[in-house]
Amino acid sequence: MLKEMMMTAKSPQGALDIEDGLVSGRLWDEYCDAIKRVGRHLLRPEAPRDAFNQAEGVRYLTRMVRAGLELMVEAGTPEFPRFSDPAGGFIKIGGDNPDNLYLSTPISGELEYRIHGQRGDAPTINFATKNGGYQKPGAKMLGTGFLDGRELEVDEGGNFEILVSARRPPSGNWLPMEPDSNLLLIRQTFHDRRSEHAAQLHIERLGSTDAPPALDPQAFVGQLMAAARYTENTVKLFTDWAAHFKREHHNTLPLGEQSMFQAAGGDPNITYYHGYWELADDEAMVIEASLPPCEFWNFQVDNFWMESLDYHCQRIHLNCHGARLNPDGSVTIVVAHRDPGHPNWLTTAGHALGTSLFRLIGAQDRPAQIKVRIVNFDTLTGGREHGSQA
Repeated sequence: MLKEMMMTAKSPQGALDIEDGLVSGRLWDEYCDAIKRVGRHLLRPEAPRDAFNQAEGVRYLTRMVRAGLELMVEAGTPEFPRFSDPAGGFIKIGGDNPDNLYLSTPISGELEYRIHGQRGDAPTINFATKNGGYQKPGAKMLGTGFLDGRELEVDEGGNFEILVSARRPPSGNWLPMEPDSNLLLIRQTFHDRRSEHAAQLHIERLGSTDAPPALDPQAFVGQLMAAARYTENTVKLFTDWAAHFKREHHNTLPLGEQSMFQAAGGDPNITYYHGYWELADDEAMVIEASLPPCEFWNFQVDNFWMESLDYHCQRIHLNCHGARLNPDGSVTIVVAHRDPGHPNWLTTAGHALGTSLFRLIGAQDRPAQIKVRIVNFDTLTGGREHGSQA
């Protein structure tokens, strides 16, 4: 019913319907009913049905509720943008990168914006405009413009400005938009978060000095229901992915169809290798990767719901900065329930199954060669799997 109310919101009758929905409580009921429907994705036949994974699933739903409200209700608007982190803190979405800081804000391709700030020293930063969003049918975020940090003009003090617009300026940093652009997404990738500093970024709409208005009831109806759709579509999208990886990428890390990842908002500079893993108590997964020259690579262990595991407290990911390489430049990574004494060991953090992701930034000349073997844990502690690493 709220959908029909929103479709007629610009008419006098529609305004009355929205007011009635708010005053009568029907808006809240519709929102809660939509959130309740999301839970059916936890019960799909591909999903694990034990208490541990279902508890993580329910926690995941609460996180997606928070993400929807933060991004659709509390974040800025195209007229008054402000940055928020769509996958930070305890919010984890779609194989979120433990080495990344994400920032996003709503925008409009019909307006113009200025981003300004201080570059910091994160090795990788890029800026993208998108069309779509997980709150829309199909849950796609298609690229409409991209600015690679390697092309960013920065002054001697590390300061810079970027014009975000549909028309190219005569000079300076430019992030393109198209008329239907509605989202700006910034990725910063760190090699060592302990020693590297994030960029300090600010955004403003050009041509306006107005202050944000008070809450508009009509706009709020759309924002709240967009939050519900964001939660439902995000959970569906990545449960679909996990089911696909379980069926097609079981205990492997193939290249996969990159267009699928790009359509969901993936970075065009990244090559994604998604997998699904499942280990018995006495098993370990050995990943042997021969990597092409690239700007950055990392590997992470995720749960079934495609959330990165707790990288603040557990060793669940490895990157090009912290990995111990083999003499030939390749890397061997071991995923196991307990430490076999391998320098590149990653823990499963109490999980028996989940998804995984190997990503490369800026690899252009050839794909990575990634082999995965499931071995008995005792062969690792016997030294036969990692003797060359000593």
